[in-house]
Amino acid sequence: MAKRIAALAAVMLGLVAPIAVAELKVAVLDTAGAVAQSEEATEAIEVIRKDLEPEQERLQGLQAEIQALQERAQNEADVMSEDERRAIAREIQDKQFDLEADAQRLQKSLQDKQEDLQRTMLPKVRAVLDDLIKIEGYDFVMEKGAFLYVNPKHDITAKVTEKLNEKR
Repeated sequence: MAKRIAALAAVMLGLVAPIAVAELKVAVLDTAGAVAQSEEATEAIEVIRKDLEPEQERLQGLQAEIQALQERAQNEADVMSEDERRAIAREIQDKQFDLEADAQRLQKSLQDKQEDLQRTMLPKVRAVLDDLIKIEGYDFVMEKGAFLYVNPKHDITAKVTEKLNEKR
């Protein structure tokens, strides 16, 4: 008897659940995508890129120096003394250490600047999202990355980006 009641309850729940869900207004947002596509973030990223460009060029120059030393060591290996080979090997190694350390510093600087941009933009996204929730009457807004599949009709990322650009 208990099994029949449980089965009947499951069937009834199965019939009622779609009706309840149909009344809900659900949206999905790719917050990072909305920020990245906004005009403000695009301009900020360009400024960051320009700020870091001299350091990137310096690293490329250091990489070219290492490559030139490696080619020299390889091409002139049979005419170099053992001391010259060791000196070039030491110089290559020193430059590689410098390159790695400087590349890590550049990566950290880029990461810090990106985090600052996110901290600046997230309150703006939240304000736009609050407006859209009121206007559109959403019951749920979920982050896109948490789902295996989302029907594109529920994705409001473009709307959020548009509103971010309007509020600028």
